[in-house]
Amino acid sequence: MTSLFDRFEAAFMPNYGVPPVALARGEGSVVWGIDGTEYLDMFGGIAVSSLGHAHPALVEAVSKQVATLAHTSNLLLHEREVELAEKLLSLLGAPGRVFLANSGTEANEAALKLAIKYGKTTGRSYFVAAEMGFHGRTLGALSLTGKPSIRDQFGPFPLDVRFVPYGDAEALADAVDGDCAAVFLEPTQGEAGVVPPPDGYMARAREITKAAGALLVADEIQSAIGRTGHWFAHQADGYLPDVLTLAKGLGGGLPIGACVGFGPAATVFEKGDHGSTFGGNPVSCAAALAVLGNVDLAHVQAVAAELRDGIEAISHPLLKGVRGRGLWLAAVLTEDRAAQVQAAAQRAGFLVNAVQPDAIRLAPPLVITSAQVRTFLAAFPPILDEAADG
Repeated sequence: MTSLFDRFEAAFMPNYGVPPVALARGEGSVVWGIDGTEYLDMFGGIAVSSLGHAHPALVEAVSKQVATLAHTSNLLLHEREVELAEKLLSLLGAPGRVFLANSGTEANEAALKLAIKYGKTTGRSYFVAAEMGFHGRTLGALSLTGKPSIRDQFGPFPLDVRFVPYGDAEALADAVDGDCAAVFLEPTQGEAGVVPPPDGYMARAREITKAAGALLVADEIQSAIGRTGHWFAHQADGYLPDVLTLAKGLGGGLPIGACVGFGPAATVFEKGDHGSTFGGNPVSCAAALAVLGNVDLAHVQAVAAELRDGIEAISHPLLKGVRGRGLWLAAVLTEDRAAQVQAAAQRAGFLVNAVQPDAIRLAPPLVITSAQVRTFLAAFPPILDEAADG
């Protein structure tokens, strides 16, 4: 019989390669492969599975909604999308306007179009983003993405985007003047290896953009919805961006993204300026409402501290340290052996992500238990041993 892996390889374009594990089901922070192997999910579908797998509240919300109304398009409205926009603005604690999309890259595309229109109406012509930043793979979002390995082969790009070193406030200040339309930054760089900036950097970016009259777009695709122990990462840093983009953990596994504008940025778009057939889908909105109603920030903070402290306490030649915020961490290695660590972890029954050659991303479901964290911490040194020897 042809294996599922062979069937995948024969049927799909080769951009993903063949994933190493095929999953059949999940419950909480545990998933099972099609062969019955049990794994502790330590990266949550890239910081997506906020409530883990098969959470009763998510199952109930989605099941009820799909049995009632599954789609409307953007030509009609429904109650769930309004409730979701209102809930997001309530958690943000600031007046604004919401656009709902299907993914993070679409949320960033909306933010980029908004910034382009803002630039045209105010006589501004260029954009600033960070080296090694990641904002998506569609051409607009990719033009803002500072990773040459995924960007360069698809250029040239139509936008004037100037890249500065992430975390260097003086370089940012030098790059932003009265001709800059917008600055796009992640509060912590996710795909670069969960790299946080120096303390005060994002607040300083807020000051710089405000002084120049440029928009500050905070890409919180990975960092929001409780992932850092706060609803939104910017709240802990004491600033409010002009535009905020969200996705991943917002839907708990269902596709949804959001672009939120504040102040003048809230009303840059006019009727007909942007749209999405599936954006604000009732089922995805119901899922997002279930997520927002069931994330426990106190729990996230407690287990995040336990995970971080536990990794910091490990003394191993292959482990350099840990960085990140909340349940969004990178175990940093002394050598480029992340792929070997990921493989060894899989063999030991843990799913982790080799986000960079020397960094392992940990972004487990926000419902992971203290006992599960301790299980991983106990297994991590032997995993590192195997990766070091392999």
